[in-house]
Amino acid sequence: MAREWLAGAARAALGGGRRLEAVERVSGGSKKGVYRLVMDDATTAIAYLWDDAENYWPTAAGDDDLGDPFSPGLGLDLFQAAHARLDALGVRVPAIRLVDADGAHCPADLAIVEDLPGENLETLLARDPRTAARALARLADSLEAMRGHRAPAYGKVAVVDRGGTSRGTSCEAVVLDRALRDLAEAASRDPRVRDARDRLEERLRELAATVRPRREYAVVHGELGPDHVLVDSDGNPVVIDIEGLMYFDVEWEHVFLRIRLHDAYRPLGVAGLDGDRLALYLLAQRLSLTAGPLRLLDGDFPDRTFMAGIAEYNLKQALALIPA
Repeated sequence: MAREWLAGAARAALGGGRRLEAVERVSGGSKKGVYRLVMDDATTAIAYLWDDAENYWPTAAGDDDLGDPFSPGLGLDLFQAAHARLDALGVRVPAIRLVDADGAHCPADLAIVEDLPGENLETLLARDPRTAARALARLADSLEAMRGHRAPAYGKVAVVDRGGTSRGTSCEAVVLDRALRDLAEAASRDPRVRDARDRLEERLRELAATVRPRREYAVVHGELGPDHVLVDSDGNPVVIDIEGLMYFDVEWEHVFLRIRLHDAYRPLGVAGLDGDRLALYLLAQRLSLTAGPLRLLDGDFPDRTFMAGIAEYNLKQALALIPA
């Protein structure tokens, strides 16, 4: 990241003769750079920078295949399409101040958005559960708006909203294929998964075989953990890290929410979810949350103890989901 790139973009985004005084890296990003821009009059904004140097994930075949709903959510196009869809549904997202896709300010994709300097939902749940409960209730409203918007095809919002199609034959088939790849990767890195690989694969295929066809899909964030929900000064949830937004089975979202929120998930629960999909997606996500962190540790991700802990916890949870 070059400060001079951001200085001109910050002036264009925030105007008023302001001058960039400080650039502060915001923790948590693994696929893009996230920086707080502080101007000389204390005005702030957040810069998102999609650049290879900001991406800690090792590259893999198919990373740039937008036809794969689970390919990495990288780049300004995905961000803008997701932002437009969520905003149209009334879901609070950071307001866009500037986008630069043509290199006017920066050689990489760049967006500058509203800064929300308060806590995220994860921190608020730990510090003030009562206030967090109000934010969760409002998040439930946002999730209902997302669930109520249906599309006849699954895939990334940026693809489907432009009339494109995605790979695979169904959400469950895509999930099974991805879970088998995650299983293979995890087995190559951990002997416990390697020893249980055949049983895990058999269980995945059994669960997938019970899922009945579906022809409509909802809007899902895909990785809606409490760290991807900020809480603004009015107590409203603000959804971030939205580039992976897709039309998919709503059960995928709710499995992830349950995994991340534990008991705090209860206000977000809805009736009518498909139990067969929930079972398949739970095992698939446990494997993803094992293989993904292990893959990330192949690179130079800085918080290695934290990431290793995620892999270890989810590995044990995955093994607990198969017969002994």
